[in-house]
Amino acid sequence: MTTGDRPAVPLVPVVEDDAAVRDSLSLLLRAAGYASVGFASAEALLAGLPAEARCLIADVRMPGGLDGVAMVEALRRRGVSLPVILVSGHGDIPLAVRAMKAGAVDFIEKPYEDTAILGAVAAALRGLPPAPEAEAARQIALLSPREREVLIGLVAGKPNKTIAHELGISPRTVEVHRAHVMDKLGVRSLSAAVRTALMAGLGD
Repeated sequence: MTTGDRPAVPLVPVVEDDAAVRDSLSLLLRAAGYASVGFASAEALLAGLPAEARCLIADVRMPGGLDGVAMVEALRRRGVSLPVILVSGHGDIPLAVRAMKAGAVDFIEKPYEDTAILGAVAAALRGLPPAPEAEAARQIALLSPREREVLIGLVAGKPNKTIAHELGISPRTVEVHRAHVMDKLGVRSLSAAVRTALMAGLGD
């Protein structure tokens, strides 16, 4: 049922080339009280974006066509300010960073908890960033100079061995600093640490 031209509940399209994952996410959203529709590619979404959509969830990597980053960039070029949440694999951090700089509001690293997806959607629909900029800056200020250097390397998508070589320390020491970074930032995933760094302007 609709009220005027708007749906009774927020519509959250899912853009994912894997049909099983797409259906699973759509089902999760519907169970949480949202409306959802699936698109198998970024091209399909761009060609048929529902006017009533309030938020988008998309995979970063969609083989055979536009990826999530290109989709975000295409939406912004069209003047579409719809909040976009990207789902990324561990190795997709550089792409996710590009996407957030292009205008994506959040990215969630696989494997993810259902609560992470629903929390990101709720924040996006409220118009809130995952963490306020001032709070992100406060958290970054807790890091030591070396921990900041390691985090900057992670934001750039560099593996531990490369960071270790550039900083003149061992890969094991990088792992220790990385663990301290995540502890001080109060996060449990690399993507969340990178997101906080971007919110604070680190690595721009």
